[in-house]
Amino acid sequence: MKDAQPRTVRLRDYRVPDYLVDQTRLHFELQPRGTLVRSQLHIRRNPEAVAQENGGADIKLPPLELQGVELELLSLAIDGEPVASESFRTSVEGLSVDVERPEFVVEISNRINPEDNTSLEGLYLSNGMYCTQCEAEGFRKITFYPDRPDVMSRFTTTIVAPRDYPVLLSNGNEVERGETEDGRHFVTWEDPFAKPSYLFALVAGDLQHVEDAFITASGREIKLQIFTESKNIGKCEHAMRSLKKAMRWDEEVYGREYDLDIFMVVAVDHFNMGAMENKGLNIFNSACVLASPETATDAAFQRIESIVAHEYFHNWSGNRVTCRDWFQLSLKEGFTVFRDAEFSADMNSRAVKRIEDVSMLRTAQFAEDDGPMAHPVRPDSYMEISNFYTLTVYEKGAEVVRMIHTLLGEEAFRRGSDLYFERHDGQAVTCEDFVKAMEDANGVDLQQFRRWYSQAGTPVLEVTDAYDPGTGDYALTVRQSCPATPGQPEKAPFHIPLKMALLDPIGNDMPLDQAGHTELVLQVSEAEQTFRFKGLPEKPLPSLLRGFSAPVKLRYGYTPEQLLFLMRSESDAFNRWDAGQRLAFIALESLQQDYRAGREMQLSPELVSAYRAVLQNRELDPALVAEMLSLPSAQVLAEEAGEIDAQAIIAAREFAEVSLGQALHEELLATYRAFTREGPYRPEADDIAARRLKNTCLAFLAATGEATYLALAQSQFESAGNMTDSAAALAALVNRGSEAQMHGALDSFYKRWQEDTQVVELWFALQSNSARCGTLEHVRALMQHPAFELKNPNKVRAVIGGFANRNFTQFHKADGSGFEFLSDQVIALDRLNPQVSARLVTPLTRWKKYREAVGSQMHSALKSIMESGQLSADLYEVVSKSLA
Repeated sequence: MKDAQPRTVRLRDYRVPDYLVDQTRLHFELQPRGTLVRSQLHIRRNPEAVAQENGGADIKLPPLELQGVELELLSLAIDGEPVASESFRTSVEGLSVDVERPEFVVEISNRINPEDNTSLEGLYLSNGMYCTQCEAEGFRKITFYPDRPDVMSRFTTTIVAPRDYPVLLSNGNEVERGETEDGRHFVTWEDPFAKPSYLFALVAGDLQHVEDAFITASGREIKLQIFTESKNIGKCEHAMRSLKKAMRWDEEVYGREYDLDIFMVVAVDHFNMGAMENKGLNIFNSACVLASPETATDAAFQRIESIVAHEYFHNWSGNRVTCRDWFQLSLKEGFTVFRDAEFSADMNSRAVKRIEDVSMLRTAQFAEDDGPMAHPVRPDSYMEISNFYTLTVYEKGAEVVRMIHTLLGEEAFRRGSDLYFERHDGQAVTCEDFVKAMEDANGVDLQQFRRWYSQAGTPVLEVTDAYDPGTGDYALTVRQSCPATPGQPEKAPFHIPLKMALLDPIGNDMPLDQAGHTELVLQVSEAEQTFRFKGLPEKPLPSLLRGFSAPVKLRYGYTPEQLLFLMRSESDAFNRWDAGQRLAFIALESLQQDYRAGREMQLSPELVSAYRAVLQNRELDPALVAEMLSLPSAQVLAEEAGEIDAQAIIAAREFAEVSLGQALHEELLATYRAFTREGPYRPEADDIAARRLKNTCLAFLAATGEATYLALAQSQFESAGNMTDSAAALAALVNRGSEAQMHGALDSFYKRWQEDTQVVELWFALQSNSARCGTLEHVRALMQHPAFELKNPNKVRAVIGGFANRNFTQFHKADGSGFEFLSDQVIALDRLNPQVSARLVTPLTRWKKYREAVGSQMHSALKSIMESGQLSADLYEVVSKSLA
């Protein structure tokens, strides 16, 4: 455990490193409980530090500070001479060494224990395989080192292991392999590109691999390899295909060509994250790389394609150009999330991809902005950097990059990215450097725009309009504000791109200027602005925030009739979907009011009519139709509520889903049949869209509880030729079927797939997420299941995380038992894996938004965590800020 009250690290205190490491040579002798690590570091005084501290006069050399956690120091030498004990000091955070000259070689030997490393940071054992995870500060658990991203070094790594670990991998290109005198073997890897220690990687195990090749635009052949356990070797084809697509796309869209001779991916079962972009050796959570039609859903196929692309794109936006410090994390993550989103949009449905991304923002990132851990895209401070791998840094950071793209246009943005990569290749830089490249390449001023990096919170745009029929003048007035967030009570105006159009009475986009443009990006930069349009023959209906052009909350007084009009006529697919969401929100809010007043609930006929029209429209993309039929989630309803009434939200959504299924059963059944396709499974956009719409209809039909439709679900479950249809039918039976149907289907599914780890995780999640079967008692029983493992983050996320984050009904039971359960699990997990425990506690942190009785229960659960004893730095930061 770390200190229960860790120090706060602040951006304003950043100073350049005292020393640089030009060359790092590492030698590993792998043993489960006693791995020996020898390092040789070629170090020199940093000229920039000398200039900053002494005006260029280096009078006294500062000590060399090397971070190291849970390491057994065996030996320490400088330039071949052992360092006297009085010349170095050890602490729980590392090693401080007195030095006598500005350039020297440090040699260190230390021992580590991979077998007992349950934190999954540094070097650890996963199902008999050695694996590393060094971002953000895991390298200090391997050896003593200046473990910070602005110290970039060229690494040479030698791995020595017994023969039962035949595969030995690290960063770069293989330069040597051979036998040792004691019967073991070794492989040496050399990375020609300087990198920070967080990008170091090592893998050793009994693995199989698939291999392919990619020919770059310049004609170079790159060897591609994906490593996994032998039982999973047949699940790598999709990831390999996705990798080749990503490599080609990055060349065509960004002009970025891969730089090493080999690119490797390794699938690991025990992993805290989705994947890691280590230079040339990407390590993936198995769930994010392994897929086959029989075992992976469409969503999993698309997620794998996106994540493979994301990690590959990091080769330039993260590796070749990296972060100066961890406050700049969004420099690489926000930019790369934007890049992978654009890639996924090009590979699949652009409209649906945008809807999915915005749904995540509204569900979770807006909640983060409104909670105790709210922080800017570039945080000002942190206690534990692992806590800032957040939706704000990643998803909102991507939205910030997207806004620059919207403001500049595609060609200008490409000029800016080209300059950014050219100017900063091989450097550790800041968010300002990225924005400056965009400015310099295009002669624009983005000074005010930089506030998106430094101000927290979700801005609100209040829009009103006025039309003068005598002159044809139309005025659109926009007022922006941003709520107070921790440490930032007042906010200066943001620079917000507001993409918009004006619709005439039959739904056509009206000309907005003399050039005849029918869509404009208004640049909102003041607290209040009015935009004027002249010569309009009739009052228009504004189409605002098209494509969700900025991560803001839009307030405009659309009537239900206007929303119905937009659902029918809007040419912007995102706004068409959003109009339906707003109409559904109005209907669900009315149902919540009925519930609280004890009145009989009645679903808005406008919503039924709107959904019927959507179902009957065969001209729309089926994937978009499926999205338009999806009710706002309980989490979105909670985020929009001034005070969260969990029971009212649950009752309203349940009633609406059942009512829509009953009212539209004929249209739903007709659509289900129309989009049921025969033939082999293809993870292609058109087939995915058909399955998505078909299974959306099935969920509504099953919600009626009618035996006919449950029999339809049963038939689909028994005959499904792919996991998408099988899982959708299973979910329908679990949520709506009889006890016999539910248990029979669950038992059958598990019996068939019990040997497949990823499918078992899906089986766990379907149950823990279920409002019906995912009771607390059932979740506790799942934790006793032989396939569950508390040390495995994927299993924890599937069972405990699924219950707390996605089972709104059962988690929010009025007796508070769900909150108490979560607090107990967080305490237990904190002793094993602090990163997982700190992320798992999130649902409790919103206690102030709930009605008093429920909020009090959540607060008590947080207090029990705080009072449980010494907490990790990760968990302490989240809980202490939530209780403040």
